[in-house]
Amino acid sequence: MLKVMEDRYFDLKRLSTYSSLSVRTLREYLSRPDDPIPSFRIGRKILVKRSEFDEWIHKYRTKTENLDQLVDSLLGDLKDS
Repeated sequence: MLKVMEDRYFDLKRLSTYSSLSVRTLREYLSRPDDPIPSFRIGRKILVKRSEFDEWIHKYRTKTENLDQLVDSLLGDLKDS
């Protein structure tokens, strides 16, 4: 039940605060032809479901190496030189 209550619909101003992206940037992502933010338009109001936004943005997570692995790799390269 708590999960359902937390899965709210955000207007663009509220989504901007939640995501730290500007309203302008969000509007651009909403209109992308290849992978737009899932949204609902009710009259002139645009709403985005939090869980759907979280799913959408998760696809853009960058993958970085573990810092320990990176340091070991660099040190190994230096030792081989």
